[in-house]
Amino acid sequence: MLMAHPAVLAELLEQYRTLHALHAEDGSDQARQRLDDIAYTLCIATGTRDIDAALIAARHRLPGARPEDDSLAAGA
Repeated sequence: MLMAHPAVLAELLEQYRTLHALHAEDGSDQARQRLDDIAYTLCIATGTRDIDAALIAARHRLPGARPEDDSLAAGA
């Protein structure tokens, strides 16, 4: 399986966090669509089928991730 570059994953995670907050704030259709697009891209980039698994996988592929990393417990 091809693996996304850590810099790409970091950017996708940042976009997801930003869009998640934006959608929670204004709930626009445009923000929701972009959030769905980023979630889909994260799933493809990590080889997962749902956003929760994709977020965990992406965090663990970033430089400095540890097996006991608390990102498993961190919210999106």
